[in-house]
Amino acid sequence: MNVERTGREQGFPLGDQDAVREREEEARKIRRLQMMMSMVMSVIGQDPKLTVEEASEMAAGAKRAALAMFPDKELAYDLLYKPRLQRLIRERFRLQ
Repeated sequence: MNVERTGREQGFPLGDQDAVREREEEARKIRRLQMMMSMVMSVIGQDPKLTVEEASEMAAGAKRAALAMFPDKELAYDLLYKPRLQRLIRERFRLQ
């Protein structure tokens, strides 16, 4: 029998339960962002009918969505995902 245990049953004080929930929520949001960026990059890299303008719009939309999930993490986005998207668009459309 598989029964979920609450934080109190696991020995976490009530204050720690909130911290655990926050970490779990943060992990879900990070995974969601990773999946979204993976899908955007797949479409940009593989859709033969996609134009450079549409690819740029997708990249901009991905940034807006990422910043909606993580409002104070624009620098992290610019360091992690922006260069990847720029390189992919440059290579895909053979831009300078």
